[in-house]
Amino acid sequence: METLMEEEEYNWMEVKLPSLTPVVTEPELERETGQRRRGRDILLAIDHGPNSKHAFDWVLIHLCRLADTIHLVHAVSSLKNQIVYETTQGLMEKLALEAIEVAMVKTTARIVEGDAGKAICKEAERLKPVAVVMGTRGRSLIQSVLQGSVSEYCFHNCKAAPIIIVPGKEAGEASVI
Repeated sequence: METLMEEEEYNWMEVKLPSLTPVVTEPELERETGQRRRGRDILLAIDHGPNSKHAFDWVLIHLCRLADTIHLVHAVSSLKNQIVYETTQGLMEKLALEAIEVAMVKTTARIVEGDAGKAICKEAERLKPVAVVMGTRGRSLIQSVLQGSVSEYCFHNCKAAPIIIVPGKEAGEASVI
């Protein structure tokens, strides 16, 4: 796998998601009839693991508002692998449907090529989101130190937005949010 240099361009592919328009009901209170604020952009780094899905669920429940847009980003080592692209596209379509059903928020999706931490930081620079959210891999402290951690890299190197690291499901159940 070739590492991405900081100043180099990176490759990416937009993922075509089903066209879903949230249905907004008439405001119930008079104060809500004013013009709605523009929604926020939230960058969510995903993969095929359960902790990524847990982070997605956390974003829908705790962070999203009606006019927001969730930008799903999945980093891969090569865009040429059609099986990875199709599998990721299926995952992103499923998450987009869930986002519209649960929180009525718009979703975009992009698959980026390269080192995950650097690619996520590049996407954050491009989008300027209110937050970059990612789950943990569930590695122990020693494994994270030896193998490296994408969330730790983003925490130290992403200057475009605050990083929110959602702990794994086991840790999330024990804590009160």
